[in-house]
Amino acid sequence: MPVLRVGSYNLLHGMRVLGGAAEQDVDALRDSVAGLDVDVLGLQEVDAAQPRSGMVDQTALAADALGASEYRFVPTVVGTPGPKADFRPSTDADVAAAWRGEFRAPKYGVGLVSRIAVREWRYLLMDPANVTMPLLVPGSPRPRVLRVPDEPRAAVAAVLDLPTPVTVCTVHLSFVPFTNTRQLRQVQAWLADMPRPVILLGDFNLPGRIAARVTKWRETETGPSYPVFKPRVQFDHILSDGIAGYGGKVHALPVSDHCAVTAEFAL
Repeated sequence: MPVLRVGSYNLLHGMRVLGGAAEQDVDALRDSVAGLDVDVLGLQEVDAAQPRSGMVDQTALAADALGASEYRFVPTVVGTPGPKADFRPSTDADVAAAWRGEFRAPKYGVGLVSRIAVREWRYLLMDPANVTMPLLVPGSPRPRVLRVPDEPRAAVAAVLDLPTPVTVCTVHLSFVPFTNTRQLRQVQAWLADMPRPVILLGDFNLPGRIAARVTKWRETETGPSYPVFKPRVQFDHILSDGIAGYGGKVHALPVSDHCAVTAEFAL
């Protein structure tokens, strides 16, 4: 029976956290993605044309690392996110430019990479909460707690070209309580008319079983995924509707403050 392997990886814009000082490391990012060896990979906190990450299109880099020909990057902001809010929300025009491979300004958002041919791509842009929150931010020589404004959020979905089409969607939800559950319901409603089965994965910023309870979808058991140096909380999830996953794993990789998560689905 054919098996679909999927994964989710919050990249922290390619910053190495394990094994040395917190710094950008393109080679470690490539190796980390390649080692996951999945058919479809959802990415969050992804840079494109950002000076801080060497102007790399990180979604394209991930696709190359996996030997995947299909990928899309959906910017949530134009500029550089952070405590100073030096960015503006992305527009449909910004997404269209990114899908043409045009990066005239630094962008940041989510990506989806597939080794399997894709019949259809869709995306959804979501508004942020109008608040700031204290967050633990990796840094050298040690992490810092900073008050950070919420950012616009996005989902990107691909309908895989399989005998029975499968929709895979990745999302990065708000870190603001109640905003993240509202966005999760918004994504679920947006996916309602897409082919079943559906696999929804990403950094939900929701601990434990909250996401499964909100959606009433199956959750493939993985485990705590944050922080990478001593995972205590599961923020990264793999949900599904109309299909059951198995073999969930957590991967502590050199790049990012999040672990990657993977699972398998029998087709």
